[in-house]
Amino acid sequence: MMDWKNETDSSWTLFLDRDGVINVRLIDDYVKNINEFEFLPGVIEAFEIFAKRFKKIIIVTNQQGVAKGLMSLETVHDIHDFMIEQIENHKGRVDGIYICPQLKSEPDNYRKPSPKMAFMAKVDFPEIDLQKSIMVGDSNSDIEFGQNAGMHTILIGDEEIKSVPDDKFDSLISFANTLK
Repeated sequence: MMDWKNETDSSWTLFLDRDGVINVRLIDDYVKNINEFEFLPGVIEAFEIFAKRFKKIIIVTNQQGVAKGLMSLETVHDIHDFMIEQIENHKGRVDGIYICPQLKSEPDNYRKPSPKMAFMAKVDFPEIDLQKSIMVGDSNSDIEFGQNAGMHTILIGDEEIKSVPDDKFDSLISFANTLK
């Protein structure tokens, strides 16, 4: 287990999954509109802590519901605009959001666990050092994404996964509180 408090500083980047980490994940469903988006407890407060600690805060999210026709890319952007507004209203910030709307079955897709969304963020923000980055997620594909990109990894929640994260916390605010 890594000593996050001593290793991380303001030059680090934080990557976060969305569903199940920032908001309530709808089991076997998708957040298809703003009314279905519900922050998990403590998340807003966690973003205020992150804003003080990390140089960049990036969200990476698989949203194959778009390719399935369950919601439009515009609707996903509306949900993200709402999410960012709420975070910013409470002294937090999000520097970038990367969405993969492709189906799992689509060849050469960039869904997690592929590290392609991390590489896209690095193009947009060249100062990102993936070795000085943390990926926080709630699933095996999130942890594999971080590992595939050379990041440190944190699992949120108690889901049993195949990959071994660098650390585990029961919630995003639990992790954030270790950074104070």
